[in-house]
Amino acid sequence: MSGEGIGKGLALAFFLIIHCLPFCGAQDFPLIVRLDSRDAGFKQYISDVEYNRRRLLDRRNRPEAAAEYLTIYRYTTRPDDDIFSLAARCSIPYSALASLNRLSSAMVLGTGKQLLLPSCPGLFIPVDLESELEKLISAARFENQSFVSLKINTAEKSETFLFFPGADFTPTERVFFLNSGFRFPLQSFRITSDYGIRENPVTGNISMHQGIDLAAPEGTAVFAAAAGIVTGVGESPVYGNYVIITHGENLTSLYGHLQKIETVLYSTVRSGTLIGRVGSTGQSTGPHLHFELRRDGRALNPSGRLRP
Repeated sequence: MSGEGIGKGLALAFFLIIHCLPFCGAQDFPLIVRLDSRDAGFKQYISDVEYNRRRLLDRRNRPEAAAEYLTIYRYTTRPDDDIFSLAARCSIPYSALASLNRLSSAMVLGTGKQLLLPSCPGLFIPVDLESELEKLISAARFENQSFVSLKINTAEKSETFLFFPGADFTPTERVFFLNSGFRFPLQSFRITSDYGIRENPVTGNISMHQGIDLAAPEGTAVFAAAAGIVTGVGESPVYGNYVIITHGENLTSLYGHLQKIETVLYSTVRSGTLIGRVGSTGQSTGPHLHFELRRDGRALNPSGRLRP
């Protein structure tokens, strides 16, 4: 949406300001520690969600009136939390959680991520658009749709969102969100070693294998698993020739044992960009690609997180 369109929209909307003081502050967004009824914060949150859902279903109410009763809570993710399980527990569409927290894909959230939980279904579109998903959502809205402007202040920043109560992802937006994760870095391969504890085929030692090994003929093209910036290229005794790509949400991917590196440091790559060739450099017993996925430096199991 153009700046002119956003300006017109703001002129039509009523404006709410939601404050969040530093996390130690008494006037912070209400805290949810556990997503069960024994947690007082979660119990109140579910009550708020049910109330707002009833208001949205009541045809006597204007859709934007639900925003008057919008409350926002905060929650720190636990191991194995994902956007879908959180949405189910909170009785809120995952599109609302994703848009408010500016998540551009359905990738694993990781442990210790601070999330804001809205008590009303709807879409939150930031005025300052960044991701391709946000631009896609913005381009499809504003025509005969009611919205409210929200200014959300946290300890770290202040952001203005246009909130569309009751709105959801369109089929196109849903496909974009679900398919914007990581792809396999090879078009044809055979998995020869999974993530986990194993006997190192070179040293014979029992150790943690922090990635997956994809066997393919030497010289096979290796592609970026997702969009990002090349933040590492080099050679090491273990990985041989390697490439590291930094993605959003503190994720990095590593590609090891390359025969040849086909990219340069600090270059911007898209999902599917050629970055190297399969080889057997470093600690390797034959041609294959060693692929790792990390969040905040901690290895993640790539299995189940990669699509064809």
